[in-house]
Amino acid sequence: PTSLTAATSSEEEDDSDSSTKPIRSEKKNPVSLFQTGGDPPKEKKSKKKVPPKAAESEEETLETLQKNSNKKGKAKKSKKLKEERPPSPVIEVDNLEEFVLRPAAQGVTIKCRVTRDKKGMDRGLYPTYYLHLDNDKKVFLLAGRKRKKSKTSNYLISIDPTDLSRVGENFIGKLRSNLMGTRFTVFDNGANPDRANADWSNVRQELSAVVYETNVLGFKGPRKMTVIIPGMNADGERVPIRPRNDNDGLLMRWQNRNMDNVIELHNKAPVWNDETQSYVLNFHGRVTHASVKNFQIVHSSDPDYIVMQFGRVADDAFTMDYNYPLCAVQAFAIALSSFDGKLACE
Repeated sequence: PTSLTAATSSEEEDDSDSSTKPIRSEKKNPVSLFQTGGDPPKEKKSKKKVPPKAAESEEETLETLQKNSNKKGKAKKSKKLKEERPPSPVIEVDNLEEFVLRPAAQGVTIKCRVTRDKKGMDRGLYPTYYLHLDNDKKVFLLAGRKRKKSKTSNYLISIDPTDLSRVGENFIGKLRSNLMGTRFTVFDNGANPDRANADWSNVRQELSAVVYETNVLGFKGPRKMTVIIPGMNADGERVPIRPRNDNDGLLMRWQNRNMDNVIELHNKAPVWNDETQSYVLNFHGRVTHASVKNFQIVHSSDPDYIVMQFGRVADDAFTMDYNYPLCAVQAFAIALSSFDGKLACE
């Protein structure tokens, strides 16, 4: 009863017609939820790299697939449908370093797969995680691994699957936890404030922060996550947050309710299902295994717009999908935080 299932009951399917559309919310333009500075956003058509046809057909496949997802016995007609997860739309990754830091285009869900590699001497304690686009080409995006000699959990994130060193030119970001392992901060690859240029231009940005709360049930029930990210400006670009010290970072701003240029997101609360005796979220066929690590991140003003979702599809494989305003590094780091040892309940 403690695990979080991906399936949904049939009654719930019927109620949630509106949520079968993967990204567009009828209520308001979700872009406005993330804007913190400047004029209201103009929809930039030129930014979308996906031909509209691809996006439409993707919604259609989502619809058909979803009918068969997670329902045993319903998908006998076509075995293939039951196996396949709806893949990612065509995404051009011309410059990897730029792509993984660039927010997803508005209206496009970027669908990825995270694999965990535990082979080797110390991989049990320090597995490597790989992020690929979940499409035919399986384009590699990022790799992450916990640093060994660090007092707190500290994950390096790299754009090269073989080079996970702090000094290499492939280092693109890192995820650092507090001593308790309940709060995490995600940085890009800029310099530590102690080694700043005079004009502060090379100092690292904070890309997001994650706070985990234990709930009343200890770690037995669904976890509560708060995700804090920088807001977006009128051009749909991230507002740079370059703290001069630890008291100026996203976590402190959030704790002091100083929310200028800062957006607070939460995991969507799963619903208890009597029939399956488990907590349930609807992942539209993208998640197939029950796991307490499965989650969806939303803005409280529009819980139908899934900013990011993550869930298990095999023992060491997970799907991770993200939408505007997140970039791949932010989403991957948030996913890595959910693997961390002190929170793990599996």
